[in-house]
Amino acid sequence: MNSVQQEIDERSNLTNSNKFELLLFRLGCDANGEHSELYGINVFKIREIVAMPEVTAVAGSQPHMLGVVNLRGQIISVMDLPSIVGVTPKTGLNIMLVTEFARTTQAFAVESVDEIVRLDWGQVLSAEGSNAGGMVTSIARLDGDVNNTRLAQVLDVETILRKMIPSEGKDVDPETIGPKLLLKPGTIILAADDSVVARSLIEQGLNAMGAPYVMTKSGKEAWDKLQHIADGCKAEGISIDDRVAMILTDLEMPEMDGFTLTRLVKQDARFAKIPVVIHSSLSGKTNEDHVRGVGADAYVAKFVAEDLAETIRKVLHK
Repeated sequence: MNSVQQEIDERSNLTNSNKFELLLFRLGCDANGEHSELYGINVFKIREIVAMPEVTAVAGSQPHMLGVVNLRGQIISVMDLPSIVGVTPKTGLNIMLVTEFARTTQAFAVESVDEIVRLDWGQVLSAEGSNAGGMVTSIARLDGDVNNTRLAQVLDVETILRKMIPSEGKDVDPETIGPKLLLKPGTIILAADDSVVARSLIEQGLNAMGAPYVMTKSGKEAWDKLQHIADGCKAEGISIDDRVAMILTDLEMPEMDGFTLTRLVKQDARFAKIPVVIHSSLSGKTNEDHVRGVGADAYVAKFVAEDLAETIRKVLHK
């Protein structure tokens, strides 16, 4: 029991050192039957890994939806991840990954699971601008910054789910998001998220609230931007509070995660009073405890525009 608890504690404490654990798995080969690439998902998103059960097909479902399974009394949708990515498993769909994030539970069928690796977010680089079609947020250098390192593609599950299960209504409805946000003149919300879909939704929400913002793609980019703004404020002889009203950050991001960004902000006397809201698909009490531990002012799970707007208003009101 002690060893199990120690393992849980070690995994939880990774967030204090810009580290995380990545579950590596394979989906199959390309059209020529070659190149079975490695893919990865943050371990915090995995509820369990089980042998592929019998799946019940659902009439009229999307092409890449295998159907549903009854797992300990819960009906869970199962998606054919190799089909979504565009590869063919050699040995079939053998493993089911049950994931929990963004307030939902869903499962992905994969060919095989390799291992869990512990990485520094500095080993992970943004995949934006690659030909991944938006389904890959970043590339993990599994052996560090060395020649011929093994590479794993970190999947953007948010984008995949949006494609497979489109939203039935408006993602952001100006009629329900509430009144315009009144910020101090000249200030902005500094936002950070590595997902193309998430950035688009956040931008729609902030625009509907009438909130000026600067969007960045990682914790490091946000931190660098904050430093640049602070240098400008110093040159003008004004406070950083005259330029930045709030920081809104995701947790999982290449180079620097949201935990580290929040900790850097709160430990720097120049920025300590700037409110930080963490907006993440990594839901659950453990992550919310970590959020409080690094000094964030609030946590809100992705993505309900009204919840995000309400949280932003509450934090700024304080």
